[in-house]
Amino acid sequence: MSDAIASIQRAIRDVPNFPKPGIVFKDITPLLANGLLFAKTIDLLAERYQGKNVDTVLGIESRGFIVGAALAYKLGAGFSVVRKPGKLPYETHKASYDLEYGTDTLEIHVDALAPNARVIIADDLIATGGTAAATAELVSKLGGTVVECAFIIELSFLKGREKLKKFGVFSLLQYDSE
Repeated sequence: MSDAIASIQRAIRDVPNFPKPGIVFKDITPLLANGLLFAKTIDLLAERYQGKNVDTVLGIESRGFIVGAALAYKLGAGFSVVRKPGKLPYETHKASYDLEYGTDTLEIHVDALAPNARVIIADDLIATGGTAAATAELVSKLGGTVVECAFIIELSFLKGREKLKKFGVFSLLQYDSE
């Protein structure tokens, strides 16, 4: 593990029993508060996509907005958002995905992507992969192509990568257990 990756990992705070008992939440706010380390995080993500002709970075609500907007800026790409229902003011497309108990839905503006856009889906963390898979479905509905899904953190023990096989996953940090 490089020194930069180790520093990023040290800046992520574990919060036990949040949002519910048994969950260890990976809190990126200390990482975001460290300007140099946050910049290094975005630089490391961006290095992977230099020269890949990325048109748009799509950020997933809500921490994906932070990661995605910074990555889009670094790549000179556009930025669009995917949100929970009822949060976007214009006409939307919807995609639903399964949760542990029930389903949830995401929305995107119908004009969020240019035709044939090359898109990176960005978020802070991948767990089960349902949110990113629903986002990839929205990209497809709008006629875009997913270049890859990019995350700071991957909870690999939850096997979210498997739901995204056809799109590809890149993560800076992988955790094999809680």
